[in-house]
Amino acid sequence: MRGGAFWKKWGISYLFAGPYVLLFLVFTVIPVLISIVLSFTSYNMLQPPAWIGWDNYVKLLFADDVFLIAVKNTMLFAAITGPVSYFLCLILAWFINELKPAVRTCLTLLFYAPSISGNVFMIWTILFSGDAYGWINGVLLRWGIIYEPVRWLTNPDTLLWVTILVTLWMSLGTSFLAFIAGLQGIDETLYEAGALDGVRNRWQELWFITLPAMRPQLMFGAIMSITSSFAAGKNIVSLVGFPSTDYAGHTVITHLMDYGNIRFEMGYAAAIATLLFIIMVGTQQLVQHLLRKIG
Repeated sequence: MRGGAFWKKWGISYLFAGPYVLLFLVFTVIPVLISIVLSFTSYNMLQPPAWIGWDNYVKLLFADDVFLIAVKNTMLFAAITGPVSYFLCLILAWFINELKPAVRTCLTLLFYAPSISGNVFMIWTILFSGDAYGWINGVLLRWGIIYEPVRWLTNPDTLLWVTILVTLWMSLGTSFLAFIAGLQGIDETLYEAGALDGVRNRWQELWFITLPAMRPQLMFGAIMSITSSFAAGKNIVSLVGFPSTDYAGHTVITHLMDYGNIRFEMGYAAAIATLLFIIMVGTQQLVQHLLRKIG
């Protein structure tokens, strides 16, 4: 195909895609590349970056004990909140999709509301207040389960689990809506054809018809769950403070905030961000491989 004919056929498409590609390059690709380059430098925003090679990564992996604690906490946090929130979104979306439209709309709004309600999650600080006036402590004391108030948000043994619980409460967000949209878009004739081909129950329908038909939504939901679980930091700081007791609630993101927003060691912060980016991409590739096996 000659150049003139090519542009005549596809020129409008490239014209419409051009602004998005430009914005994606400027605000996503280029910053990621700059961050990777800065991770090999010593840069404090007052002096020009100085090339130091792998020193930031060596310090991170072998000399920064707090970072290793943050990695442990982040992996535990992501291993629980990521899969649990993902399957919770899918199961609730599948259940709600079977209800009448009016009921479905009300329940969708009810479950989706916490994810768009801003700082309303701070109500959990009242529930888990560390004195006898906290709702959880008050109930447990009245029932005789405990004999003195538990400091839920400052005790190293409990604070991370409280943040996990709050995160799961807020997790029915974009993925939840994507799953409902995917379920609504499945052609009903697929189920009729499946019945003729030997699909005998709802679980077989789910595995052989429903999930394969909504694979794009499943992938989108997986990406959102991975991103939110590894990027947890702001809500944790709001609940347990910064730094948390014995760094029990310290994550990679809060470590990044420490060096990037407080100490302004931008080269070291870039190294933290680069390692987190690699972990997230690797996890996403693993999940994508698993989703291909569905059906």
